[in-house]
Amino acid sequence: MKYCVLIIDGSAGEPLPQRGGKTCLELARTPNLDALAAGGRLGLARTVPPGMEPSSACACMSVMGYDPAVYYKGRAGIEARSLGIDVGAGEAVFRCNLVNTDGGRMRDYSAGHIGSDEAGELIAALNKELGSDDITFYPGVSYRHILKLKGHGDALKAVCTPPHDIPGQSVAEHLPKGEGGAVLRDLMARSEIVLKDNPVNKKREVPATTIWLFWGSGRAPDMPAFKEVYGLSAAMTSGVDLLRGLAQMAGMTVLEIPGVTDGPDNDYAAQAAGALEALEGHELAVIHVEAPDEAAHGGDIAGKIAAIEKTDAEIAGRLRAWNRDDLRLLAMPDHPTPIELRTHTGDAVPFLLWGKGLEANGARRFTEAEAAKTGVSIGDGYKIMGKLVGGTA
Repeated sequence: MKYCVLIIDGSAGEPLPQRGGKTCLELARTPNLDALAAGGRLGLARTVPPGMEPSSACACMSVMGYDPAVYYKGRAGIEARSLGIDVGAGEAVFRCNLVNTDGGRMRDYSAGHIGSDEAGELIAALNKELGSDDITFYPGVSYRHILKLKGHGDALKAVCTPPHDIPGQSVAEHLPKGEGGAVLRDLMARSEIVLKDNPVNKKREVPATTIWLFWGSGRAPDMPAFKEVYGLSAAMTSGVDLLRGLAQMAGMTVLEIPGVTDGPDNDYAAQAAGALEALEGHELAVIHVEAPDEAAHGGDIAGKIAAIEKTDAEIAGRLRAWNRDDLRLLAMPDHPTPIELRTHTGDAVPFLLWGKGLEANGARRFTEAEAAKTGVSIGDGYKIMGKLVGGTA
Protein backbone atom coordinates (compact mmCIF):
# COMPACT_ATOMS: atom_id res chain seq x y z
CA MET A 1 0.00 0.00 0.00
CA LYS A 2 1.15 3.53 -0.84
CA TYR A 3 -0.09 6.65 0.95
CA CYS A 4 -0.17 10.37 0.11
CA VAL A 5 -1.06 13.35 2.29
CA LEU A 6 -1.97 16.59 0.51
CA ILE A 7 -1.95 19.63 2.83
CA ILE A 8 -3.62 22.60 1.12
CA ASP A 9 -2.45 25.21 3.59
CA GLY A 10 -5.05 27.71 4.77
CA SER A 11 -7.52 26.81 2.01
CA ALA A 12 -10.49 26.59 4.38
CA GLY A 13 -12.22 29.78 5.43
CA GLU A 14 -15.51 31.51 6.14
CA PRO A 15 -18.39 32.60 3.88
CA LEU A 16 -17.64 35.78 1.95
CA PRO A 17 -20.58 38.22 1.89
CA GLN A 18 -19.20 39.87 -1.24
CA ARG A 19 -19.19 36.50 -3.03
CA GLY A 20 -22.71 35.33 -2.27
CA GLY A 21 -21.86 33.88 1.13
CA LYS A 22 -19.55 31.24 -0.32
CA THR A 23 -16.09 30.24 0.88
CA CYS A 24 -13.06 30.09 -1.38
CA LEU A 25 -13.30 26.28 -1.46
CA GLU A 26 -16.90 26.63 -2.65
CA LEU A 27 -15.99 29.27 -5.23
CA ALA A 28 -13.05 27.32 -6.64
CA ARG A 29 -13.44 24.86 -9.53
CA THR A 30 -12.17 21.60 -8.03
CA PRO A 31 -13.39 18.71 -10.21
CA ASN A 32 -10.67 16.33 -9.02
CA LEU A 33 -11.07 16.96 -5.29
CA ASP A 34 -14.84 16.78 -5.75
CA ALA A 35 -14.60 13.44 -7.55
CA LEU A 36 -12.32 12.11 -4.81
CA ALA A 37 -14.80 13.34 -2.21
CA ALA A 38 -17.67 11.58 -4.01
CA GLY A 39 -15.68 8.35 -4.01
CA GLY A 40 -14.21 8.69 -0.55
CA ARG A 41 -14.98 9.69 3.00
CA LEU A 42 -15.44 13.35 3.92
CA GLY A 43 -15.60 14.88 7.38
CA LEU A 44 -14.32 17.59 9.72
CA ALA A 45 -11.20 17.48 11.89
CA ARG A 46 -9.97 19.89 14.55
CA THR A 47 -6.21 20.13 14.10
CA VAL A 48 -5.51 22.77 16.76
CA PRO A 49 -6.01 21.62 20.37
CA PRO A 50 -8.13 23.95 22.55
CA GLY A 51 -6.09 26.79 24.01
CA MET A 52 -3.18 26.41 21.59
CA GLU A 53 -2.22 28.95 18.94
CA PRO A 54 -3.78 28.22 15.52
CA SER A 55 -0.43 28.16 13.77
CA SER A 56 0.66 26.01 10.86
CA ALA A 57 3.17 24.45 13.23
CA CYS A 58 0.45 23.06 15.50
CA ALA A 59 -1.95 22.23 12.70
CA CYS A 60 0.52 20.55 10.35
CA MET A 61 1.97 18.58 13.25
CA SER A 62 -1.55 17.21 13.78
CA VAL A 63 -2.02 16.33 10.11
CA MET A 64 1.31 14.49 10.22
CA GLY A 65 0.01 12.39 13.11
CA TYR A 66 1.71 14.01 16.11
CA ASP A 67 -0.14 15.50 19.07
CA PRO A 68 0.81 19.23 19.32
CA ALA A 69 -0.09 19.22 23.01
CA VAL A 70 2.84 16.84 23.51
CA TYR A 71 5.39 17.88 20.90
CA TYR A 72 4.86 21.56 20.09
CA LYS A 73 7.23 23.83 22.05
CA GLY A 74 7.56 26.82 19.69
CA ARG A 75 7.74 27.44 15.98
CA ALA A 76 11.10 29.15 15.56
CA GLY A 77 12.92 26.12 16.90
CA ILE A 78 11.33 23.95 14.22
CA GLU A 79 12.35 26.36 11.45
CA ALA A 80 15.85 26.54 12.90
CA ARG A 81 16.04 22.75 12.62
CA SER A 82 15.23 23.02 8.91
CA LEU A 83 18.03 25.56 8.40
CA GLY A 84 20.58 23.47 10.29
CA ILE A 85 20.84 26.00 13.13
CA ASP A 86 21.94 24.43 16.38
CA VAL A 87 20.12 25.83 19.43
CA GLY A 88 22.02 25.11 22.61
CA ALA A 89 21.40 25.62 26.30
CA GLY A 90 20.87 29.29 27.14
CA GLU A 91 20.05 30.14 23.51
CA ALA A 92 16.78 31.27 21.97
CA VAL A 93 15.57 31.61 18.39
CA PHE A 94 12.90 33.89 16.96
CA ARG A 95 11.17 34.12 13.62
CA CYS A 96 12.52 37.27 12.01
CA ASN A 97 10.24 38.63 9.28
CA LEU A 98 11.26 41.37 6.91
CA VAL A 99 8.20 43.63 6.90
CA ASN A 100 7.05 46.97 5.54
CA THR A 101 5.70 49.60 7.90
CA ASP A 102 4.53 53.03 6.84
CA GLY A 103 3.04 55.83 8.90
CA GLY A 104 3.39 53.75 12.04
CA ARG A 105 1.23 50.93 10.67
CA MET A 106 1.87 47.38 9.43
CA ARG A 107 1.54 47.66 5.68
CA ASP A 108 2.96 44.34 4.50
CA TYR A 109 4.00 41.39 6.69
CA SER A 110 6.20 40.05 3.85
CA ALA A 111 7.80 43.22 2.44
CA GLY A 112 6.05 42.57 -0.86
CA HIS A 113 6.94 38.87 -0.74
CA ILE A 114 10.56 39.77 -1.12
CA GLY A 115 12.66 37.19 -2.96
CA SER A 116 15.16 35.02 -1.11
CA ASP A 117 18.17 36.51 -2.91
CA GLU A 118 17.34 40.12 -2.03
CA ALA A 119 16.32 39.10 1.47
CA GLY A 120 19.63 37.28 1.89
CA GLU A 121 21.49 40.52 1.13
CA LEU A 122 19.46 42.36 3.77
CA ILE A 123 20.05 39.66 6.38
CA ALA A 124 23.78 39.81 5.62
CA ALA A 125 23.70 43.58 6.19
CA LEU A 126 21.89 43.10 9.50
CA ASN A 127 24.51 40.60 10.60
CA LYS A 128 27.30 42.99 9.67
CA GLU A 129 25.85 45.94 11.55
CA LEU A 130 23.98 44.33 14.44
CA GLY A 131 25.47 40.86 14.74
CA SER A 132 27.81 39.81 17.55
CA ASP A 133 28.80 36.74 19.51
CA ASP A 134 25.35 36.91 21.10
CA ILE A 135 23.24 37.99 18.11
CA THR A 136 23.10 36.12 14.79
CA PHE A 137 20.70 36.46 11.87
CA TYR A 138 20.15 33.46 9.57
CA PRO A 139 18.61 33.75 6.09
CA GLY A 140 15.59 31.63 5.26
CA VAL A 141 12.99 31.68 2.47
CA SER A 142 11.54 34.94 1.12
CA TYR A 143 10.61 37.16 4.08
CA ARG A 144 11.01 34.42 6.74
CA HIS A 145 14.31 34.37 8.66
CA ILE A 146 15.70 33.41 12.04
CA LEU A 147 17.36 35.40 14.84
CA LYS A 148 19.40 33.52 17.45
CA LEU A 149 20.20 35.09 20.81
CA LYS A 150 22.68 33.88 23.41
CA GLY A 151 22.43 34.92 27.04
CA HIS A 152 19.03 36.55 26.64
CA GLY A 153 16.80 33.83 28.05
CA ASP A 154 14.28 36.36 29.32
CA ALA A 155 13.45 37.23 25.71
CA LEU A 156 11.36 34.05 25.54
CA LYS A 157 9.03 35.59 28.13
CA ALA A 158 8.13 38.47 25.84
CA VAL A 159 4.59 38.66 24.49
CA CYS A 160 4.90 38.92 20.71
CA THR A 161 2.35 39.36 17.93
CA PRO A 162 2.73 37.84 14.42
CA PRO A 163 2.79 40.64 11.82
CA HIS A 164 0.21 38.94 9.61
CA ASP A 165 -2.27 39.31 12.50
CA ILE A 166 -2.17 43.12 12.40
CA PRO A 167 -2.56 44.33 8.79
CA GLY A 168 -3.04 48.09 8.74
CA GLN A 169 -2.84 48.32 12.52
CA SER A 170 -0.58 50.40 14.74
CA VAL A 171 2.94 48.98 15.06
CA ALA A 172 3.60 50.63 18.43
CA GLU A 173 0.66 48.87 20.04
CA HIS A 174 1.93 45.43 19.01
CA LEU A 175 5.66 45.58 19.72
CA PRO A 176 7.05 42.83 22.01
CA LYS A 177 5.77 43.44 25.53
CA GLY A 178 6.57 42.37 29.06
CA GLU A 179 9.65 40.81 30.57
CA GLY A 180 12.26 40.16 27.91
CA GLY A 181 10.65 42.43 25.34
CA ALA A 182 13.25 45.20 25.61
CA VAL A 183 16.02 43.37 23.75
CA LEU A 184 13.64 42.49 20.93
CA ARG A 185 12.29 46.03 20.61
CA ASP A 186 15.85 47.38 20.59
CA LEU A 187 16.90 45.12 17.73
CA MET A 188 13.76 45.97 15.75
CA ALA A 189 14.41 49.70 16.16
CA ARG A 190 18.08 49.38 15.22
CA SER A 191 17.21 47.31 12.16
CA GLU A 192 15.29 50.25 10.70
CA ILE A 193 18.50 52.27 10.49
CA VAL A 194 20.38 49.44 8.77
CA LEU A 195 17.61 48.74 6.25
CA LYS A 196 16.68 52.33 5.41
CA ASP A 197 19.48 53.12 2.97
CA ASN A 198 20.33 49.61 1.82
CA PRO A 199 20.64 49.43 -2.01
CA VAL A 200 18.23 46.50 -2.13
CA ASN A 201 15.47 48.57 -0.56
CA LYS A 202 16.11 51.61 -2.71
CA LYS A 203 15.06 49.69 -5.83
CA ARG A 204 12.08 47.88 -4.29
CA GLU A 205 8.50 49.09 -4.67
CA VAL A 206 7.74 47.63 -1.23
CA PRO A 207 10.93 48.02 0.82
CA ALA A 208 11.71 46.01 3.94
CA THR A 209 11.63 48.81 6.51
CA THR A 210 12.20 46.79 9.68
CA ILE A 211 12.46 43.29 11.13
CA TRP A 212 9.61 41.82 13.16
CA LEU A 213 10.45 39.30 15.89
CA PHE A 214 7.98 36.72 17.21
CA TRP A 215 7.34 32.97 17.70
CA GLY A 216 10.33 32.61 20.05
CA SER A 217 11.43 29.19 21.25
CA GLY A 218 14.36 27.18 22.49
CA ARG A 219 15.56 23.91 21.05
CA ALA A 220 12.93 22.04 19.07
CA PRO A 221 11.76 18.92 20.91
CA ASP A 222 12.60 15.49 19.59
CA MET A 223 9.71 13.56 18.08
CA PRO A 224 9.68 9.83 17.49
CA ALA A 225 10.40 8.97 13.88
CA PHE A 226 7.36 8.57 11.65
CA LYS A 227 8.52 5.08 10.70
CA GLU A 228 8.78 4.17 14.39
CA VAL A 229 5.24 5.36 15.10
CA TYR A 230 3.42 4.32 11.93
CA GLY A 231 5.74 1.72 10.43
CA LEU A 232 6.12 3.56 7.13
CA SER A 233 9.02 5.26 5.39
CA ALA A 234 8.00 8.80 4.46
CA ALA A 235 9.06 11.83 2.41
CA MET A 236 7.84 15.44 2.21
CA THR A 237 7.85 18.28 -0.29
CA SER A 238 7.22 21.88 0.83
CA GLY A 239 8.31 25.39 -0.06
CA VAL A 240 8.69 26.58 3.54
CA ASP A 241 11.23 25.94 6.29
CA LEU A 242 8.57 25.11 8.89
CA LEU A 243 7.38 21.98 7.11
CA ARG A 244 10.88 20.93 6.19
CA GLY A 245 11.81 21.28 9.86
CA LEU A 246 8.83 19.17 10.91
CA ALA A 247 9.82 16.56 8.34
CA GLN A 248 13.35 16.40 9.72
CA MET A 249 12.03 16.09 13.27
CA ALA A 250 9.87 13.17 12.12
CA GLY A 251 12.75 11.48 10.30
CA MET A 252 11.15 12.01 6.89
CA THR A 253 13.15 12.51 3.71
CA VAL A 254 12.99 16.16 2.63
CA LEU A 255 12.49 16.26 -1.14
CA GLU A 256 14.41 18.89 -3.10
CA ILE A 257 12.21 19.56 -6.12
CA PRO A 258 13.18 22.50 -8.38
CA GLY A 259 10.39 25.05 -8.75
CA VAL A 260 8.64 24.36 -5.44
CA THR A 261 8.00 27.69 -3.70
CA ASP A 262 5.69 29.24 -1.13
CA GLY A 263 3.73 31.41 -3.55
CA PRO A 264 1.76 31.64 -6.80
CA ASP A 265 4.87 30.80 -8.84
CA ASN A 266 4.97 27.31 -7.31
CA ASP A 267 5.48 24.57 -9.89
CA TYR A 268 2.52 22.44 -8.86
CA ALA A 269 3.09 19.86 -11.58
CA ALA A 270 6.72 19.36 -10.60
CA GLN A 271 5.75 19.06 -6.95
CA ALA A 272 3.23 16.33 -7.73
CA ALA A 273 5.60 14.50 -10.05
CA GLY A 274 8.39 14.63 -7.46
CA ALA A 275 6.13 13.26 -4.75
CA LEU A 276 4.91 10.41 -6.95
CA GLU A 277 8.50 9.58 -7.86
CA ALA A 278 9.36 9.53 -4.15
CA LEU A 279 6.61 6.96 -3.61
CA GLU A 280 8.63 4.48 -5.63
CA GLY A 281 11.15 4.41 -2.80
CA HIS A 282 8.96 5.42 0.14
CA GLU A 283 5.61 4.24 1.41
CA LEU A 284 4.11 7.67 2.18
CA ALA A 285 4.59 11.15 0.68
CA VAL A 286 3.43 14.48 2.12
CA ILE A 287 2.75 17.31 -0.34
CA HIS A 288 2.44 20.69 1.36
CA VAL A 289 1.14 23.63 -0.71
CA GLU A 290 1.62 27.04 0.90
CA ALA A 291 0.15 29.37 -1.74
CA PRO A 292 -3.53 29.48 -0.58
CA ASP A 293 -2.45 30.54 2.90
CA GLU A 294 -0.18 33.29 1.57
CA ALA A 295 -2.98 34.66 -0.60
CA ALA A 296 -5.41 34.62 2.33
CA HIS A 297 -2.97 36.53 4.55
CA GLY A 298 -2.89 39.18 1.84
CA GLY A 299 -6.69 39.35 1.60
CA ASP A 300 -6.47 38.16 -2.02
CA ILE A 301 -9.67 36.26 -2.85
CA ALA A 302 -8.77 35.67 -6.49
CA GLY A 303 -5.26 34.54 -5.55
CA LYS A 304 -6.54 32.06 -2.98
CA ILE A 305 -9.08 30.62 -5.40
CA ALA A 306 -6.43 30.34 -8.12
CA ALA A 307 -4.06 28.50 -5.77
CA ILE A 308 -6.80 26.03 -4.79
CA GLU A 309 -7.68 25.45 -8.44
CA LYS A 310 -4.05 24.87 -9.43
CA THR A 311 -3.65 22.43 -6.56
CA ASP A 312 -6.74 20.58 -7.79
CA ALA A 313 -5.68 20.48 -11.43
CA GLU A 314 -1.96 19.85 -11.13
CA ILE A 315 -1.69 17.81 -7.91
CA ALA A 316 -5.04 16.23 -7.04
CA GLY A 317 -5.57 15.44 -10.72
CA ARG A 318 -2.25 13.62 -10.97
CA LEU A 319 -2.88 11.69 -7.76
CA ARG A 320 -6.34 10.71 -8.97
CA ALA A 321 -4.95 9.51 -12.32
CA TRP A 322 -1.94 7.69 -10.88
CA ASN A 323 -2.15 4.13 -12.14
CA ARG A 324 -2.10 2.38 -8.76
CA ASP A 325 -4.89 0.39 -7.15
CA ASP A 326 -3.16 0.36 -3.76
CA LEU A 327 -3.07 4.13 -3.09
CA ARG A 328 -4.71 5.85 -0.15
CA LEU A 329 -5.00 9.64 -0.02
CA LEU A 330 -5.63 12.17 2.74
CA ALA A 331 -6.34 15.71 1.50
CA MET A 332 -7.12 18.62 3.83
CA PRO A 333 -6.20 22.14 4.90
CA ASP A 334 -4.13 22.40 8.07
CA HIS A 335 -6.26 25.26 9.43
CA PRO A 336 -8.66 27.89 8.08
CA THR A 337 -7.29 31.25 6.97
CA PRO A 338 -10.40 33.38 6.40
CA ILE A 339 -9.93 36.16 3.87
CA GLU A 340 -11.63 38.82 5.97
CA LEU A 341 -9.54 37.99 9.07
CA ARG A 342 -6.31 37.50 7.08
CA THR A 343 -4.99 35.20 9.79
CA HIS A 344 -5.50 31.65 11.08
CA THR A 345 -8.31 30.30 13.21
CA GLY A 346 -8.54 27.05 15.16
CA ASP A 347 -11.86 25.95 13.65
CA ALA A 348 -12.31 22.45 12.27
CA VAL A 349 -11.34 21.85 8.64
CA PRO A 350 -12.69 19.46 5.99
CA PHE A 351 -10.73 16.29 5.37
CA LEU A 352 -10.97 13.76 2.56
CA LEU A 353 -9.92 10.13 2.88
CA TRP A 354 -9.94 8.20 -0.38
CA GLY A 355 -8.62 4.89 -1.64
CA LYS A 356 -8.62 1.17 -1.10
CA GLY A 357 -10.83 0.10 1.80
CA LEU A 358 -12.35 3.56 2.34
CA GLU A 359 -16.05 3.62 1.49
CA ALA A 360 -17.88 6.71 0.28
CA ASN A 361 -20.20 8.52 2.70
CA GLY A 362 -22.33 10.52 0.31
CA ALA A 363 -20.34 13.75 -0.11
CA ARG A 364 -20.40 15.58 -3.43
CA ARG A 365 -17.84 18.38 -3.07
CA PHE A 366 -14.67 19.10 -1.09
CA THR A 367 -16.00 22.04 0.94
CA GLU A 368 -16.53 23.03 4.55
CA ALA A 369 -20.33 22.82 4.34
CA GLU A 370 -20.33 19.46 2.58
CA ALA A 371 -17.95 18.04 5.17
CA ALA A 372 -20.21 19.26 7.98
CA LYS A 373 -23.23 17.56 6.38
CA THR A 374 -21.63 14.13 6.69
CA GLY A 375 -21.66 14.27 10.48
CA VAL A 376 -18.18 12.73 10.59
CA SER A 377 -15.95 14.56 13.06
CA ILE A 378 -12.49 13.95 14.51
CA GLY A 379 -11.90 16.02 17.63
CA ASP A 380 -8.21 15.15 18.01
CA GLY A 381 -6.81 15.97 14.59
CA TYR A 382 -3.58 14.07 15.10
CA LYS A 383 -5.57 10.82 15.06
CA ILE A 384 -6.43 11.26 11.40
CA MET A 385 -3.12 9.74 10.30
CA GLY A 386 -4.18 6.52 11.98
CA LYS A 387 -7.38 6.62 9.94
CA LEU A 388 -5.32 6.86 6.75
CA VAL A 389 -2.77 4.15 7.43
CA GLY A 390 -4.90 1.97 9.68
CA GLY A 391 -8.23 0.30 9.06
CA THR A 392 -11.39 1.80 7.66
CA ALA A 393 -12.16 5.37 8.72
